[in-house]
Amino acid sequence: MGGAGSVLDWLQGWYARQCDGDWEHEWGVTIETLDNPGWHVRIDLEGTSLAERGDLEYVLERDGQDWVFARVRDRCFDASCGPGNLTDVLEMFRGWVAEAPD
Repeated sequence: MGGAGSVLDWLQGWYARQCDGDWEHEWGVTIETLDNPGWHVRIDLEGTSLAERGDLEYVLERDGQDWVFARVRDRCFDASCGPGNLTDVLEMFRGWVAEAPD
């Protein structure tokens, strides 16, 4: 998987392209910590070209610190992961976006 800087740059660009004066007031990207420990990532797809794509379900469990659960449901990319897997989740979202039909 690519470096954190490159996927963060990509996510910033993706977010900026969604901002149209309306979308960013109701939708967005949330990255927060979990108490088990880990990360939770929520990326709203409503109002984007990806809103109708709902074909992702991913589970990876290596151990208590190395895990990812991700899915797209209700027009939202929703993922939780271990403390060292945030880049994996963002790369997963980038790959899923790249697979979207034009």
